[in-house]
Order: sequence, then structure tokens, then C-alpha cells
Amino acid sequence: MGAHASLLVRLLLLLGLTVVAHVGAADVVSSSDALLRFKKGLINVGSQLDSWKNDGTIGNNPCSYSSGNLKTRTVASWKGILCYMGNVWGLQLQNMGLSGKIDMDSLVLLPRLRTIRLDNNSFDGPLPQFGRLGALKSLFVGSNKFSGQIPDNAFAGMGSMKKLVLSDNNFDGPVPSSIIQLPRLTELRIEGNKFSGMIPNLQQKGIQNVNVSNNNLEGPIPSSLAFLDLTSFTGNKGLCGKPTDTICDVNVPEDKNRSSPWKVVMIVIFSVLALAALFLLILLLCRKNNDRTPQLGYVDSSTYERKRSGRASSTVGVVGYSDSNSQYSQSGMNSKGGRGGAASSKKAEQAGKLSFLKDDRTKFDLQDLLRASAEVLGSGNFGSSYKALLMDGQAVVVKRCKQMNSIGREEFNEHMRRIGRLQHPNLLPLVAYYYRKEEKLLVFDYVQNGSVARHLYGNHNEEQPGLNWPARLKIVKGITKGLAYLHAELPSLPVPHGHLKSSNVLLNDSFQPMLMDYALVPVVNSDQAQHLLVAYKSPEYAQHGRTGKQTDVWSLGILILEILTGKMPANNLAQGKTVNHHAELTNWVSSIVRQAEDQSSTSNVFDPDMKGKEGAEGEMLKLLMIGASCCEEDVVNRWELKDAMQKIEEIKERDGR
Repeated sequence: MGAHASLLVRLLLLLGLTVVAHVGAADVVSSSDALLRFKKGLINVGSQLDSWKNDGTIGNNPCSYSSGNLKTRTVASWKGILCYMGNVWGLQLQNMGLSGKIDMDSLVLLPRLRTIRLDNNSFDGPLPQFGRLGALKSLFVGSNKFSGQIPDNAFAGMGSMKKLVLSDNNFDGPVPSSIIQLPRLTELRIEGNKFSGMIPNLQQKGIQNVNVSNNNLEGPIPSSLAFLDLTSFTGNKGLCGKPTDTICDVNVPEDKNRSSPWKVVMIVIFSVLALAALFLLILLLCRKNNDRTPQLGYVDSSTYERKRSGRASSTVGVVGYSDSNSQYSQSGMNSKGGRGGAASSKKAEQAGKLSFLKDDRTKFDLQDLLRASAEVLGSGNFGSSYKALLMDGQAVVVKRCKQMNSIGREEFNEHMRRIGRLQHPNLLPLVAYYYRKEEKLLVFDYVQNGSVARHLYGNHNEEQPGLNWPARLKIVKGITKGLAYLHAELPSLPVPHGHLKSSNVLLNDSFQPMLMDYALVPVVNSDQAQHLLVAYKSPEYAQHGRTGKQTDVWSLGILILEILTGKMPANNLAQGKTVNHHAELTNWVSSIVRQAEDQSSTSNVFDPDMKGKEGAEGEMLKLLMIGASCCEEDVVNRWELKDAMQKIEEIKERDGR
């Protein structure tokens, strides 16, 4: 395995770090912790969930482990749990008299959860945010004490939902129109509530069972539901049309969920014109600022040197390095003169519309973007990015991507919708996008704390200190969870992330990491991908011309070492020159391992700006060696993601604690 492997083995012995491969162990540990957290919020549990415990034995994991084929690991050890291929697939907690809090934060940590049955219990209050579980296929919460109005977008993005049962509660207000957006819905039961208004115009081809009886609904029954039995609609005095005997009055108000054709036409025309003007504005301003905006990449050596010498003049923005003085003026965003007019109208004829993927965000239109104050964030590998502050206070980031023009509209739309369905605390959601042959717009939420790169290489002082050890450990754990979720939800992608680096990890208000620029490999021009994406800087691509899921593990290892050492990885050091990126990175990793081994005190290995590391050196060394194990040049010797995740979860803030 060479000199690097020899160093690695000796340091592993020095640390006493035992490498044991447990197939699926990381998922099991994560599932058990999530379920125990969920259990803490429940009341009236009694002895019914005594089997829910984790004493470290295999038999007390939610899904029993058995050797052999993965498909044999389907037996649930905990009551009320359904398992499939070793993962928690469903909760069946009906008829248990349970009450208390339904902890959605814990359920989000179960990426394979597909069905929830909580019917015939005593849960109350508003309906929990089940929409956060975008992959859920069935939800049964009937015969509880839930009440209040359900938000209109409660079920937006739940494209896999087939069965939704809300019956026999105390819900009121209109039936959420987001139910219309469930393409696979086959069963809807909302009977026995106090819903008012009209029945949404359900057009799903697979709809089979709908019951809206005993509510306060009114207006015409959608023709798509006329085939149902009359009992599905009884108890609603205001309903008319088939299958009832009541003939609808010609003055019955139009369904609010159905926009008039004229209104739709006007909105489209207005959006087209506004978008054309926006593009012209972006082109002019980005050309003006590109020359003074440093290029986004794994390494900006000049910035690093300025940072270490205390002479850094630029900060790292949401998506890269930015000039703090580059900002669009309010008048500039509203300008109607100059190069607009006829040119904008001509482009408007060819423009499309902004496609939203997240209905839980406040909607805005292109005119709102034009009125917004804007700040250039940087010019990255894909193009320029800017922050737009809308009139209602909402801040978004718009990325203008040029290197995606070889993919067709339908293929691009389908992939964006696939990305839009992803939901995880450690992923930055894609809110909306725009397709145009020559370039694309991607719209994200703005994250105030910026990127990990900003905190590693920005100017540090008393008001803005460097990241301490607990914060960095928290960031690494969150990054790994987000990456594992991508690998689980996008199994068909050869490289589920493909562009993992410090400037593509943002930090929210609580310093939880949020991955961005993920799953873009399929839509980037193949002839440009090797120049743009981190995955194509890996040893396996340099040596064999191919990438795979282990390529993401390699990027994770590089990022772990970068976070611990505060040193920029080696690739892109010689910008504008032909360099052997993977060889330089391999040497960079070897130098870190060698330094850790040769130093009698390893404190010099770690970032001097990192505070709070007293009494934690042993744990920090363990994490460093995990990073090195993820950076093995030979894919065969490189750790699997599940093994890395398990070992990272075991790292503590203090030695022995």
C-alpha cells in the first residue's frame, strides 16, 4: 500500500482506533436514537413500548440483524415498527391510547420511513408538519383530537403519498389545496371533521376511495369523483351535483383552486416580460463584477496567505468569495431605461417561467425580484450568484448556471423536481428554478451565517472568532448525515453529491451545516464536468476516468481534514495551470498524517484558530484519522460511508466523555 499506508497503520496503532466494518450499523444506531427521541415526547405509553430500548445489543435495535443476504434483515425487534432491508420503514402505533408531542425532528432522521399509523389515539392540537417527510407513502391520523385549520401547503412536495386519512378529528377551515398536488393519491378520508368550503378538484387517475362525509362542505362535487357512492358525501348540506340529487345552481361560485384562463394568461405574459428584463440586468451587472470577484474553488492560495498574515481583504460569501462593496443599487434594480424596452420584449417571447418546488415558502414573482435590492455574492464554477432581498423581507440566493446547456427541458425539469423532493435538516432546499437553453437559474433560501469556508478563512476577531472544536464536530456530523441521506435517496446516481467542499456547506443560525450544489452531475455538460465538479478531481477519475459513490467519501475525507487543520486542500493552488490535482491532494493528506505522527505533541496539526479543544486531543486525532481513511487513494481500501458515519457518531467532545 506504500509509504502513506504505512504511516496510516502506525498512527492507527498510536491512537488505538479499531476499524470494524458493521454492515448497516450506522443506519441502525441512527434509527434507534431517533425512535427513542420520538418516544420521549409521548404520553400514556405505559408498558406498550418497553421493547423500545437500546442497550447496545443487536437484538434491541429496531430492525433485527441477521448475517447473510441484506434482504433477510426485515424482522422488527421493537413493537409497532415495520422494517424493510434492515431499515425502519413504518410506524404502526394505532389503538394505543397515546398522546403528547409528535416529534417531527426525530422522524425526519428516519430516511426510509414510508408509512405512519397513529389512528385511534388521543393526540391533540394542530396537525404536525408531516409535509417534512416528503417520501411518506401513507399517513393515518384518524380518530384523534387534532383541531384547527390545516395550512394550505401542508402536503406540498409529498409526491409519493398514496393514502391520507384525517377522519374523525376536529379540523376546520378549507380542505388544503395541496392535496391536489399528490399525483399518486389513491385514498383520501377526511370525514367526521368541520371542513368548510369546496372539495378540491381532485384529478388523480388512481383515485379510488374518497370520503368527505359529515363536514360543512359546499358547492359542486368535482366530476372526477362522481363515480363514488353517495355515502362518501352525506352530511354536507351544501354539496350539489352527482352522485347527489341536488342540481347545482348556475351561480355557484367558482372553485377557488381553479384559476380563470384569462388570469393565467395575464400572469404568464407578465412573468415573461419581467424575466426578460431580469436577465438583461443580471448579464450587465455580472459582467461588470466578474473581473473583481475571485474564482470559487477548493483553494484560493492568495486568500489563504492573506488570512494567515492578517491581510485578508475579502470575505467568503454564501457561495464563494465576494467583494463586500459590490452591491446593486435599488435604483439599478428598478431602472426602466438604457437597454431595456424592445430588446426585453423580444427576449420575453422566448422566455419561460419560474418553477417553484417548495410550497412551504412565501411565493414571489419575477417583479418582486426586479424590485429587490441585490448583492453580488461571487462568481463560481457554474456562474454568478447574488443575494436578493425582497420587499417582504425574504432573502433568497439566485445562482446563474451556464454549463448546463446540453440537457433538454423535460430531462432538466424532471431532475430538478427530483432534487426538490429531497428533505433533510442538513440539505439546503432548492426552492425554485428557471430553464433556458443557454443558462439556468437556481433559487435557494439565503443562509445568514455563510459557508464553512467563510468561517475557516475569514478574518477572525473577538466579535467573529474562529469555529471552536464542538462546533466543528457538530458540522462534520451534520455533513455526514446529509451525505448519507443523499446516498439513500438517490441510489441511482453514480455520485449523489459530486461537489462537496467547504464553500458548498452553509451554516444556519444554530450552526447546523446545510449542503448545497448537490446532485448536479447529471445536468452539467459532460465536457465541462471535469473542470467544474470536485468529484472529477478524485484519484479514481485521474487514474481510471470514472467516479462512483466512493468519490463522495473521498470528498468527505478531504473536507474533514480541512475543517480540523484550517488548511486549504492542495488542488487549484496553481490556478490557470495544468496540475495533477489528485496527486497533490494525496501528498497533502500524507503531509497531515506525517505531521500528526512525527509531532510529540499533535496540537500543531490542528487549526490554531480552533478554541475549546482542551482535553479533546484524542477525539480530534480519531476524527483526523477517519478523514484520512476516507481519503485512501485506492477505492478498495477507502472506507465505506456507513462505516465512516458510524465512527464519526462515536466521536465525543472530550476524551473519554
